[in-house]
Amino acid sequence: MDLGRLLNPKSIAVVGASERAASYGGEALLNLKRLGYAGDVWAVNPSREQVHGFKCFGSLSDLPAPPDAVVVAIPAADVATVIEQAGRLGCGGAVVFAAGFSESQGGTELQDRLIAAAREHNLPVCGPNGNGIVSMASNFALWGDMVGPRPAGPVALISQSGNIAVNAIASRRGLRMHSVVSCGNQAILQAADYLEAFCALDGVRSVACYLEAEGDGERWARALAACAEAEVAVTILKAGSSEAGAAAAQAHTGAVAGDQRVFQAMAEAAGAAWARDPHELLEISKALATSQRGGLAEGVAVMTCSGGDSSVCADLAAEIGVLLPELQPATLARLDELLPEAATAANPLDYTALLWGDPQAIEGLVRVLADDPGIGRVLVLYDQPDGLDGDAVDSWAQALHGVRAATDCPAELLVCSTLPELMPDDVAQSLGADGIAALAGLHTGLRAIKELINDPPTAERIAAIGDLCAQMASVDADRELEWLAEHEAKALLRERGLAVPDGRIVDSPADAAAALSELGGPVAIKLSGRDLRHKSELGALELNVADETAARAAHERLSALPAASDAEVLVEAMAPTGVEMIVAARTDAVVPVLTVGLGGIWTELLGDAAVIPLPASASEIELSVRGLRGAALLEGGRGGSELAIDALSEFAAALGELLISEGLELIECNPVIVGNDGAVAADALIALRSAQ
Repeated sequence: MDLGRLLNPKSIAVVGASERAASYGGEALLNLKRLGYAGDVWAVNPSREQVHGFKCFGSLSDLPAPPDAVVVAIPAADVATVIEQAGRLGCGGAVVFAAGFSESQGGTELQDRLIAAAREHNLPVCGPNGNGIVSMASNFALWGDMVGPRPAGPVALISQSGNIAVNAIASRRGLRMHSVVSCGNQAILQAADYLEAFCALDGVRSVACYLEAEGDGERWARALAACAEAEVAVTILKAGSSEAGAAAAQAHTGAVAGDQRVFQAMAEAAGAAWARDPHELLEISKALATSQRGGLAEGVAVMTCSGGDSSVCADLAAEIGVLLPELQPATLARLDELLPEAATAANPLDYTALLWGDPQAIEGLVRVLADDPGIGRVLVLYDQPDGLDGDAVDSWAQALHGVRAATDCPAELLVCSTLPELMPDDVAQSLGADGIAALAGLHTGLRAIKELINDPPTAERIAAIGDLCAQMASVDADRELEWLAEHEAKALLRERGLAVPDGRIVDSPADAAAALSELGGPVAIKLSGRDLRHKSELGALELNVADETAARAAHERLSALPAASDAEVLVEAMAPTGVEMIVAARTDAVVPVLTVGLGGIWTELLGDAAVIPLPASASEIELSVRGLRGAALLEGGRGGSELAIDALSEFAAALGELLISEGLELIECNPVIVGNDGAVAADALIALRSAQ
């Protein structure tokens, strides 16, 4: 759908215009007056001649021309009729404020009618059950609550929460919004649709997204690829966790990599920053809109006049993963020339209160730190209390003047308060105008810097994810899910060159003993059936069976289990010793995804897994595996030898390719035994959609 007229309307009609106090229709008209909207505004109310000074018309069909945007401020029961009329007349789009649709009991039918009317005419609709759209850059509001004029800036916001959108507009942190949308139930337009449209608007450099549902993976991939192409940064705050798909829930994969983690992995693969609360969402978005992303040395130098702040900052930086490197000897020597005797040259640098308010000294320190070859960014801690007067006003101003004077240095400059409320709005805004990101709160500021250090994304990676989503969407999700027995799954893996233990199905205790002899023992003897998922919980396997008597006994015991009625007995050579990992791939999440993590009995307990959107190369997988908390087990920690991480990564890449090429729903190998020479799947599950 084309959102152009809805996001940049030259004419607006308000259906349900009213002068009743606090009415959405009345407030929408007043907002257009407050913001000085320059286009045509038409009120629609058959019972009035005028509302708030705007001429009234009986219906949309009575207007001088089809409006670009229609504000629908009437009860839910009548909304679909207005949407149908707007679409039939050729209007550009609509905003629906009313609640009482699918979010409430009995409202599903009303939302279905709205959807049918909008789709019949390909009409973009924002809502229902949302606050609407505001553009500070274009001075218009299709908004049901009071909103006043604000200076426009480079950050856009997409929010499934109306209240978060309202609070963002009202926030005082040097944040200047370009456009805001409260998308409500997303009956027609999804958050990803707004994201793709926003990244094409002049003046948008960063988009913040508050989401409560994942939405469509292909749609997101296309939107995120468009943002990467346009060099527009994206930050996402995702609330809640959703249930994993039914297929994955029957295996370990759903517990380790549910839809929330898959969505985050997709977003991060596309270069989106991931926020944990609304404050962080807005601060990171502001930083990404103001500062350069990537392209500089990884190291950060911190300046403060407080020893306590210096220590806290060092601890937080280590926790968050922001590198505060040791300074070069030449840098330390130059700092010693500028610092008072009470100060020690280091990173973080406590330059002491003796230099506070001395702009030349502060400028000199910033320049010396910025010249260090390991430093890409200089962070200056700055706290300004309320109520400054007299000489204190000049003292605080001079401290910042020293920072501003060094903006031509080779490193990027940032200013951050230790507490959020100590970064005044006017200070943050003026610093931002000078190209210096002003961040509110030390922990959040360091989180923002961590995102700035990351290189910006390339559109190709996320476009490939979108292409795969489109490909896998051709599989009919309504078809019945079928599981392969373990021996069937391993036969498929073996065909594709993936390592599995040698073995075969046996039909008697004597045959089990014969298989042991053929394989050279010791062996694993287990039940293999299409309804068997977790054999250890059912007692459906025996490991390290080393002689023929034990093999016969194992066959007899397993054959007597209730689960044996729909299963066969599988005898396999024991896998070599090594570290147990889980390698799984699934298509039932928001995007097809690969999961690699610690396996065996630790899979769900530790949840230490890399979640990697598909398609993925072996090199991309290896980089993610080395980022696991448990990577030391593979890398030879505590004096051990490094295991075959390359073989594990190649195994995982091949597993992902198998999932895609065969159109499977899920492949889970748990455990995959990783040793010095390779990786072998000791167990395997495969689910697919039936052909019927």
